[in-house]
Amino acid sequence: MTSWTKNDAAVAPYVDPTPLPPSIPSVEEVGTTSAPLKSAAFFIGAYCKDFNEDFMLCKAENRNPEHCLKEGRKVTRCATDIINKLRENCLAEFDKHWQCLENNNQQYYMCRKPERALNKCVFEKLGLVKAIPGSPQGQPQIHEKSNPIFGAMQK
Repeated sequence: MTSWTKNDAAVAPYVDPTPLPPSIPSVEEVGTTSAPLKSAAFFIGAYCKDFNEDFMLCKAENRNPEHCLKEGRKVTRCATDIINKLRENCLAEFDKHWQCLENNNQQYYMCRKPERALNKCVFEKLGLVKAIPGSPQGQPQIHEKSNPIFGAMQK
């Protein structure tokens, strides 16, 4: 026979039993869901390129997760910084784009119209250009095509 017991775990706030050592700088989490992160992904990549490369080089030299915590914190700070800049300068366009992604199963091709408005605003106010790595040189990027193969309405 089982008996009912009250769960007190949900009442108390969670305290990490193994906090980071003082040598590791603390940093707030980015604080966004997947849709805003996906909306800002290419701008994060362009803006934080140096920090990302340092982090990847660190990971390549040593696979111990503790070895690259400082570099990882720098990447997180940089991503937080660019998301805050997007919110300060292009809030309406950023919100429209990530909400479109949220409502359309995170598919870029369903959200090209708000994406163009966001790209224009970010270029004008922050000077960042969306460039997809590995795209063929001399051809328009997929988000710049006026008549793409994939669209909201499939034939």
